[in-house]
Amino acid sequence: MPTKSQNLFVITGGPGAGKTALIDALAAHGFSVVPEAGRQIIREQKSTDETATHDGDRLAYRRLMFEREMESCAKMAAAAGPVFFDRGLPDLIGYSYLIGAAVPAWLNKAVRRCRYNKTVFLAPPWPEIYGTDDERKQDFAEAVATHDAMCVAYEEAGYRLCGLPLSTVADRVRFVLDLIQAGGTSIAQSGNTPGSISKTSGPSA
Repeated sequence: MPTKSQNLFVITGGPGAGKTALIDALAAHGFSVVPEAGRQIIREQKSTDETATHDGDRLAYRRLMFEREMESCAKMAAAAGPVFFDRGLPDLIGYSYLIGAAVPAWLNKAVRRCRYNKTVFLAPPWPEIYGTDDERKQDFAEAVATHDAMCVAYEEAGYRLCGLPLSTVADRVRFVLDLIQAGGTSIAQSGNTPGSISKTSGPSA
């Protein structure tokens, strides 16, 4: 049987679009969050001089990300309140498209079985805030290509993409929480403060 939770919300997009800043802000508001697996893996691989990274063995990197995402999904599936993921399983299909790799059957099966809330938040490319670091080395063109691949992957997987505004982190937090407060079906601003959403009871979406 497929597993799904309306309380699991994915924030996706290309690198350098403000996803992690939003995730950190939601955590600061007391919500459960799941950091991006890819960054954690890159740090671990570099610390042990291994090569399962975007710049090295990309298929091994994809497999490690898959294992982390499956662990996170299983751990958070029964969460009572909203949980925000910095990327989700369909990102790995998008990553496969990006690197020109075939999508393995085990990944397609996992994406069908492990479901998040139907509304997925999408951070669009934003050149004004884009930057690189030791873990994010892609140029802006690759960031845009990543965004486009994620759009295709999530839409193919049956999710509804909701673009984040090109605005401050505080505005993005309010946008996300107002949408959840509205039941996940309307993007109208409800006027609720971020603290008005229960951390222990899920949205009605």
